[in-house]
Amino acid sequence: MMARLTTASWETIFHRSVMMAQGTCSAVEYQRMAMEKAAAAQSAMLALMTGGSPAAVMAPYVTRARANAKRLRRQA
Repeated sequence: MMARLTTASWETIFHRSVMMAQGTCSAVEYQRMAMEKAAAAQSAMLALMTGGSPAAVMAPYVTRARANAKRLRRQA
């Protein structure tokens, strides 16, 4: 799970960094960056507070990172 999170995060950071460097990162994308982190943190905290496993706590981050990498890969 950590390897998937790491790989997807690196890919997402790469694509977004290129967009920022080229000046093509939209306001919607900047907003998405902040909102998705808050949503993942909320889901992870809920899993932690209800006694979820470490995998359940990490799952919201992995799911969002992989979805972002896939979405940004298609845009490139």
